[in-house]
Amino acid sequence: MNGPDAPLCILDVTKYYGDTTGGVRTYLDQKSAWISRHPPHRHVLAVPAERSAVHESGAVRRHELAGPRIPTQPPYRFLLSAAALRRIVLREAPDLIEIGSPFLVPWVVREAIRGLDLPLTWFYHGNVPRLISRRPDGEGRVRGVRHRAGWTYVRAVSRLVRATFAASDFVAAELEREGVANVRRVRLGVDLDRFTPARRGSREAVRAARGLPRGALAIFAGRLAREKHLDVVLRGWEPVERETGAALAIVGDGPSREWLRRRPGAERVHWLPFERDRDALADLLAAADLYIAPGPSETFGLAALEALASGTPVLSVASGGVPELVTRSGAGAVYPVGDAPALAAAAVRLLQGDLAALGRLARAYAEREHDWDGVFADLFAIYHSLAR
Repeated sequence: MNGPDAPLCILDVTKYYGDTTGGVRTYLDQKSAWISRHPPHRHVLAVPAERSAVHESGAVRRHELAGPRIPTQPPYRFLLSAAALRRIVLREAPDLIEIGSPFLVPWVVREAIRGLDLPLTWFYHGNVPRLISRRPDGEGRVRGVRHRAGWTYVRAVSRLVRATFAASDFVAAELEREGVANVRRVRLGVDLDRFTPARRGSREAVRAARGLPRGALAIFAGRLAREKHLDVVLRGWEPVERETGAALAIVGDGPSREWLRRRPGAERVHWLPFERDRDALADLLAAADLYIAPGPSETFGLAALEALASGTPVLSVASGGVPELVTRSGAGAVYPVGDAPALAAAAVRLLQGDLAALGRLARAYAEREHDWDGVFADLFAIYHSLAR
């Protein structure tokens, strides 16, 4: 058994590592950076890509495995080859494997390690049943059946692993209520040096460069998919703009981008492309007066935390992991799922309130609870307890 200070090699296996993916890639990249600063730990990643390749930098090695695109989920790809993954496992000799996506990957991993005594963990990044059925009560028999089937599947995956990681109390409680054993609550973090209120000093120049107006500005940044409920924001924004003059910017890309741009209210939105440059994203978050987190199925809400670290208050839907960030920081408000008028009323109250005071609360909370160094120190203590 590894002692509490023994070096570990962690292998992360996930499909969520594309060019325009968000929170999961940020978490993995930050883990790589932390491990690079804490030798002799090692970090290995196995992710699908257009073609196979290996990238190495010090204590970090990323194996890219050729896989076809998932038609309904650009930019994600299938990770299919258990044989290729087994070769990686035998070469790298990890102490623990963390599975980072729910579909197909867990079963590929299981086949790849057949006959090997390797502990598996599962980071529950995607809320499977809620993505299948956002409101299982009152949505009809078929959707209710799909929701229950989703939980049956989650329990099946959880039986493959020694522990299931949850990044919010909301998710941990759901998992435990549905019979998932050995749920471990873990924190996620934020780059406090990059996402900082210090960037607010250049907000006018940042806005001008992006064609954004001066005045009050609310922003969303992330994947444009239906489960994000951005259509609710579009329906609710007209009274916000009328009463406060606040503009709305949506930053990102995804399978629902064109569908959203055809929704009523889309004409008043400033649509910006996905931002690959993390410093440029930090500039945008600091240039906003309010961040909107409308997705009710978020398991954590890393973009919302990045906004808080930037000194930008958050308006969140009252479901998922983000409301915990808002409540604990005291730097924002929540509204009921699907309720566009309530969203509008909350946005008006925030925009007409003391945003600077809320921004100070937001930054103080991020510094106190979500520094990556503390996050990974805690996570590696859990790894040591689970590793062979």
